[in-house]
Amino acid sequence: MSLHRDAVAVLSGWTAPTPEEEALRTEFLEHLRTHDDAMLRECVPGHLTATTAVLSHDGSRVLLTLHPKAKMWLPMGGHCEISDMSLADVALREAWEESGISGLELLPGPLAVDKHEVWCHPPRSWHLDVEYAAVAPSEAEAVISDESLDLRWFPVDEIPELSDDATRRLAARGRDALSSRALG
Repeated sequence: MSLHRDAVAVLSGWTAPTPEEEALRTEFLEHLRTHDDAMLRECVPGHLTATTAVLSHDGSRVLLTLHPKAKMWLPMGGHCEISDMSLADVALREAWEESGISGLELLPGPLAVDKHEVWCHPPRSWHLDVEYAAVAPSEAEAVISDESLDLRWFPVDEIPELSDDATRRLAARGRDALSSRALG
């Protein structure tokens, strides 16, 4: 299955938890329908990306990167590559590349979608972000990559001001998904 077809299947089968995310889900599907290159950063109006909230083994903390361009604490994430076979692959690859943590376990997802303006193609381009969560092994030690100014663990309920609501929402949904899995 191609990455484009996987994205269509994932978004078609996902139930958005809010009306706003349902509108985004529909918009993302329309973008995929009208842009064969929707998965590639070269798609100028916007392109699909994947983000992953990396959670501690118990779900109490989230690992955030101080993004060099955004100058904000954000979850791991980024662009799709030709070699990626699924959005889940993108989410896990980006989480590993940016955290340095091996053995991450991706939770079933996606957990959220978000659209934000980015600097890929001035003057205006969009990331159509499909968001996941992953759990780090208990002994995990994060390693700062060259894509980050800093990398730190934060309590899920104490994400710093220098972040955004999408990060807070994703971290909380990831913690809840991990808790539900533990109870189930």
